[in-house]
Amino acid sequence: MLKNLLKKIPGVKRLPGDLSYEEAREVLERNDLAARNELAGREDARPEMLYHLASDESPKVRRKVAANPSTPIQAGTILVSDEDDEVRCELARKIGRLLPDLQGEAQEKICETAIAILDRLASDQLPRVREIVAEEIKHSTDVPKSIALKLARDVEAAVRAPVLQYSPLLSDDDLLEILASGIVDGAITPIAQRAAVSEPVADAVVASLDISAIAALLANKNAQIREETLDSIIAQAEDIHDWHQPIVMRPELSLRAVRRVAGFVASALLNTLLERDDLKLDDRTTSLLKRRIQDKIKEEKDLTPELDADNATSNARALFDDGKLDEATVSAAASAHRREFVTEAIALLAGIPELAAKRVLESRSGKAITALSWKAGLSMRSALTIQREIGQVPSNDICLARNGVDFPMDEEEMNWHLQFFNITA
Repeated sequence: MLKNLLKKIPGVKRLPGDLSYEEAREVLERNDLAARNELAGREDARPEMLYHLASDESPKVRRKVAANPSTPIQAGTILVSDEDDEVRCELARKIGRLLPDLQGEAQEKICETAIAILDRLASDQLPRVREIVAEEIKHSTDVPKSIALKLARDVEAAVRAPVLQYSPLLSDDDLLEILASGIVDGAITPIAQRAAVSEPVADAVVASLDISAIAALLANKNAQIREETLDSIIAQAEDIHDWHQPIVMRPELSLRAVRRVAGFVASALLNTLLERDDLKLDDRTTSLLKRRIQDKIKEEKDLTPELDADNATSNARALFDDGKLDEATVSAAASAHRREFVTEAIALLAGIPELAAKRVLESRSGKAITALSWKAGLSMRSALTIQREIGQVPSNDICLARNGVDFPMDEEEMNWHLQFFNITA
């Protein structure tokens, strides 16, 4: 009686520890879901029994079969098309790990089957299945390169990122082709974070103008960045704060680069440069850094006096009427996050209604805000500050300067962006 009672309690095993062939067959022949479910998870179950359970009517059973390392590879040809998403997810978690154990002539046929299943999973309609495959094979040298490339070009960032960042199968030529293919945002950063980034790949990352990816490249101590490429980054870095610290921490920073960076980074980063023993600073550069630290501390304590708290929202009109509303004032206000002042100032300088300026600045469109800054007669440098501090434009959408200082759009294109806000030339 006690034995029958235990069989009815959930979680109590229904099968003996040492399972005979006859006992396993009996489980398949009788309509006992709990027993089939337990058998599906048993690693000592016979391969033919597990193969049979791969077609079980219960998704719960099939999930156990998919996850069971003792399940024969041939069962995967059934499970790979399973209508239950979790079954395919379990199969994906397991299949990539099995490949290293299937090498050699004796296992050749089984390995071919496993690769065919893996290829199917890498094209699964469910992104989560493809993501699991990517995570499982990202370090592998045993999968075909075609599968790694398929995952590296996936439309889903969570799928492609692990392979782009870690796969040893991707060559520089592969990475350059992917970078040149116009891949969507977010795909460049994993390439910049690879354990080794060659100079040609680093050049392509920088050419993308992707702010987050370039920040990751600068932070990657194993990335090989040409001196002229670093110079081009520094030329655009003043208004892109995300780049300041990784530039300062770059290994083998030249004295010329140190002196250029000293012109715009914060005092704390200037101190970092001064304290880096590996830079072997000469007397000229050391003196420059000390002088810049003193100047920067003074600047950080003393922002434009015309923009104090009492006057921040009301001075724009008065300054404009007196002919004193200039770019330096607007840029300082933007750096100090004086949104109302900047909005009114840009509207006055551009000769447009304040409400129109407000709509552009709240659009979070880097190109629209750049066009508005141009219409107001401001420089591209100020446009960058306004995008970041007032417009709160996402890093990847910031409109960057051409050649470090020039507007990246011509007059026609900038007017085109403004027309969306009913601002005419």
